[in-house]
Amino acid sequence: MTIEEPVEAQIHRGRHRRPADDDVPDTGFLAPPERTAEVEALFAHDLENVGYVMNLSHAWGHLPDGHAALFALLGRAAEAGGLGFRQRGVLVSAAASTLEDPHCALAWGTRLATEVGEDAAAAVLRGEDLDLPDGDQALARWARQLAADPGGAEADDVQALRDAGYDDAQIFAITLFVALRIAFSTVNDALGARPNAAAAEAAPPAVRETVTYGRPIAAPDAAG
Repeated sequence: MTIEEPVEAQIHRGRHRRPADDDVPDTGFLAPPERTAEVEALFAHDLENVGYVMNLSHAWGHLPDGHAALFALLGRAAEAGGLGFRQRGVLVSAAASTLEDPHCALAWGTRLATEVGEDAAAAVLRGEDLDLPDGDQALARWARQLAADPGGAEADDVQALRDAGYDDAQIFAITLFVALRIAFSTVNDALGARPNAAAAEAAPPAVRETVTYGRPIAAPDAAG
């Protein structure tokens, strides 16, 4: 990415999966965390909510209270921003795909598809939002701006959120929500965790075919 390019030109370029490294576990570069009560609770939460332990949770097992605190703050930001499930799906899908984070792009692209249909969800992952309401388009553009070039944001970008019906307190909360999701993606991607095969298998075809970037999908029989 170069700052001189507009955000639309900075995203979705050079999209490819990194080659698998057979010497690196699917759970990433860190050693497994000690199986404390807090780690077991983190893994149990995954099992209850998605049906398997996410590979990325093995990294977060090294600071499970940090994971809990992050998601508590994410929930508070979403509430303060007045963000429903669809709006959160738009924000996370737009930010994750801009960052080329396959974990959240697959997970939230799949969730967004339940709200807007798989073709519209896949379009958001490609940076195309014409099938969304105007307010959701403003959210997607803001999420991509934050993920690609936060320092390049302009007053007009914020005004677009006001025009979509958000007041300044909500705009702050929305910005915090996206920034925290970017932080979550950054940790997951930097520490080498591979997306679980189950996440790819659960994604609608249009979403799965769009998420062609990031670390390779783990083998179906991988730990986690």
